[in-house]
Amino acid sequence: MAINRPVSAGDVVPDQCRIIEVRVAELRQLFNAIDPSPFHERDIDPRAEEFIVGWSRDFPVDAPLALVVYLDRAPGLPNEASAFRDAVHEFFAQKAASTRRGLRELFHRGRISLTIGLAFLAASVAISNGLQTYVGDGRVVDVLREGALIGGWVAMWRPIEIFLYDWWPVRADARLFDRLSAMPVRIVYGGELRPDAWRSDWPAMPARP
Repeated sequence: MAINRPVSAGDVVPDQCRIIEVRVAELRQLFNAIDPSPFHERDIDPRAEEFIVGWSRDFPVDAPLALVVYLDRAPGLPNEASAFRDAVHEFFAQKAASTRRGLRELFHRGRISLTIGLAFLAASVAISNGLQTYVGDGRVVDVLREGALIGGWVAMWRPIEIFLYDWWPVRADARLFDRLSAMPVRIVYGGELRPDAWRSDWPAMPARP
């Protein structure tokens, strides 16, 4: 007896890939409905993005990724899978570029914060030493000296936080988006077998002759 196998299209998924699986009724459910951009430049829906990125974080950082979309309709246009793959790749490539711009801006703020913090710390140390030299000892003077030193080190808190802790999660996100922007993408069709179901999915795509 013949066995009906699912029809699929798109990239070949190597065996070593960790697969991110998504099931939708229509491809447009994966994209932002209010985005007026052309198909290949349209943003992925925030919920779909959160799902894909969240799933990918569960895999090892060096594991190759692949996206398999289970679509509840029959195949549509011949270039449907490649157009969908290009849209996914473009979105995550833009996310990677945007994240790296954010990282550069973070380092820029860190350098400015470090300059301000060092200047304030130097001024605090000078004030503390000046109080000891010109005012002398005393409980009030000691409190003022300690307060100046504490204030100077508190001013260093933000640049230390940036250069020790804040930057590496951002770089990790950029690398993850790089992997997502190059992953194989495949569509597995099933469910709705009406051959013209694709027309209500992507009406902006060119009509089949």
